[in-house]
Amino acid sequence: MNPEMPHPADLPPEDPLSADLQDDAEVMDFDSDAMDLQALADAAAAAEEARARASKAAQSAGQASAEAQKQLEELVKREAELIEQQKRLAADFNNFRSRVQRDTQMAVDQAEKRIFGDLLPALDNFDRALEASYPDLVAFRDGVDLIRKQFMDALRRLGVEAIPLSVGDPFDALHAEALTTLENPALPDGVIAAVYEKGFNLRGQLLRPARVVVNRRNLEPPDPYHTQEVPAAPDGPAN
Repeated sequence: MNPEMPHPADLPPEDPLSADLQDDAEVMDFDSDAMDLQALADAAAAAEEARARASKAAQSAGQASAEAQKQLEELVKREAELIEQQKRLAADFNNFRSRVQRDTQMAVDQAEKRIFGDLLPALDNFDRALEASYPDLVAFRDGVDLIRKQFMDALRRLGVEAIPLSVGDPFDALHAEALTTLENPALPDGVIAAVYEKGFNLRGQLLRPARVVVNRRNLEPPDPYHTQEVPAAPDGPAN
């Protein structure tokens, strides 16, 4: 036996209260260690969950960025298509406008050719009338009248018709223009007293109004005071 170690019989007896306190301390240390481990486990779980959320968010952001990039590329492609379509439409419109102008000018040229083609024969007859010799004024007048008839027939083929107005017809401002007035007791008031220039319609629409003189009779104006002549008193027997 080691002489330095006390004999168990020489040791003081163990206090039961101290033993219990020591056991409680050991339990508390164990619980504290368990709590620390649980906290570490919770923290680790929270960190893992945060990492998972961050990873999911990053993945979602990546998907959103890829989708946005795809949409941007589609928009750029659509823009290019629209610009090309606008260029084609502008070119087509310019071609259409040029074609319309060309067709319009061609139609005007054709119409002018038709008009002049119908009127030139009358001019030829005027030239022949000036070169011809007539025995008297009546023969010359008959020749001019035939040329006038030919000219009116040409106008009629072109759609030009004379407005039928004559002396005594009521004045109509829609088809005639009053140059002046005169007083003709033989005509009613407000009718045409003379036709200075005939009017014409082109295919039912007014081409030129007639220029006329309107009759205005000098009617006696009404009495503004409504005075009436008082009849004389009959002669009665003298008193």
